[in-house]
Amino acid sequence: MITLEMMPPLMFGGLVLAMLIGFPVAFTLAAVGLSFGFFAIHLGFFDLNFLQAIPGRVFGSVLSNELLLAIPFFTFMGAILERCGLAEDMLDSMGQLFGPIRGGLGYSVIIVGFILGAITGTVAAQVIAMALISMPVMIRYGYNMRYITGVLAASGTITQLVPPSLVLIVLADQLGKSVGDMYLGAWGPSVFQIMLFAGYTFLLGIFKPNHVPPVPKEARTLTGWALWKKCLMGIIPSAVLIFVVLGTMMMGLATPTEAGAMGAIGAIVLAAIHHKDFSAIGSKILVVGIIAAGIGTIVAILYSENLVFKIAFAITYFAIVWICLEAVRIPELRDLIKQGYETTMRITTMVTFILIGSTCFSVVFLGVSGGVWLEHLLTSLPGGVWGFLLFINIFIFFVAFFLDFFEIAFIILPMIAPIAQKILAPVVGPDAALIWFGVMLCVNMQTSFLHPPFGFALFYLRGVAPKEVKSSDIYWGAMPWIGLQAIMVVLVIAFPSTVTALLDKPSNVDLNKVKIEVPQIDLPPLDFGQPKQ
Repeated sequence: MITLEMMPPLMFGGLVLAMLIGFPVAFTLAAVGLSFGFFAIHLGFFDLNFLQAIPGRVFGSVLSNELLLAIPFFTFMGAILERCGLAEDMLDSMGQLFGPIRGGLGYSVIIVGFILGAITGTVAAQVIAMALISMPVMIRYGYNMRYITGVLAASGTITQLVPPSLVLIVLADQLGKSVGDMYLGAWGPSVFQIMLFAGYTFLLGIFKPNHVPPVPKEARTLTGWALWKKCLMGIIPSAVLIFVVLGTMMMGLATPTEAGAMGAIGAIVLAAIHHKDFSAIGSKILVVGIIAAGIGTIVAILYSENLVFKIAFAITYFAIVWICLEAVRIPELRDLIKQGYETTMRITTMVTFILIGSTCFSVVFLGVSGGVWLEHLLTSLPGGVWGFLLFINIFIFFVAFFLDFFEIAFIILPMIAPIAQKILAPVVGPDAALIWFGVMLCVNMQTSFLHPPFGFALFYLRGVAPKEVKSSDIYWGAMPWIGLQAIMVVLVIAFPSTVTALLDKPSNVDLNKVKIEVPQIDLPPLDFGQPKQ
């Protein structure tokens, strides 16, 4: 006889078995959830009315979730920027800027990976683009093959952690936290991660200088102001777009959905002004629009939103519309926008169906007391808080061999989030507990793209690498970078302030001591006499 206590582990086992068959995850989740749901009804654990919670949660928490509207906007922004040629120019200019020093090409790949991560948010195209551009150059100048494959794959995966990452939006939604807070928490670890990558390259330059040689002087075609100008032409537009997306959100001027919409339009503008067929009239209108935006911003800061402010931003909006029409006029960009729409539709549909499937599974799992079973399992681990974090991170590391971050976020995270809140709140406070936990898992899930044999970044690299690059070099090359990411996980666990330092400090107000004093108002006496004629 199957008891209620046996149902949660049986559901987990059934889910793993169904996934090993290779059926799509979204439909596997729904099938396993509903199958065990009807089985639980048969055994009398709950009645059919309980399953009415599934359509209610699908329409209430998935299809009506305004936060998830940000996903198609950020996906479209990344799809445009990854193919518009911005990466090629930035890698070329940064490579020449850092070329004279040992590991210079490695530094350029790491920095460009960080910048592209902040404006695209997608791993696949970033790894492919950087590999196609930088790998032949690094091979030509004698870089170690395993270093080449490792730095290219690792610099692409940093996209997962750098805001405005799609992973962070999904984590914020599943943990019930603000996207802005999740972004603020992720900045510290993402910067430290880049420093670890650069530090490893620096040490290689000292102890194994033949692995990361400098670029010969005769190979550097740009110098002086021409080189700095090319670098700035790639960095400044990217920085403006980062501010438009992230700055407005963190300053409270825009919701994640509004910031994503501005990012999508900004990506089209950036692609248009970067294209060789962008017209001279368009360039002049761009300059006028930038000047008008500057005037409007200054007026808004110094004065109020008066007529000058409205006129200035009306001119800016006109410039944006003109540039977008220019993008439609250029055939290459028109095709690029169409491809962006198709990519956005595919990813958004995938996310929606995984959410619907995970809702079916989680409702039934909670109905058979799965939450109680999981809480008892995790709270009884030896080591308290640190034992819990060690177990969860090792578990996520190995689960990431088989599941991607969407599946981990939608299947596993809702189950362990309440337990994490309860266990971690004494360490960093109740407000920051889930932010710390979410960013920690985000750092951990970077490794899912790198560790053999299923690391997708390694597959992307294998697909575009020249024939002389061995698969063993790709797999062994990833190992040091996985180690660096593991070190970053340990640092986030050991020093929570790497995540919580930028978050708003909770107010320590004792509500029992709050006094509200209402001033006494002296009213004239009421006259209840006869009304005057």
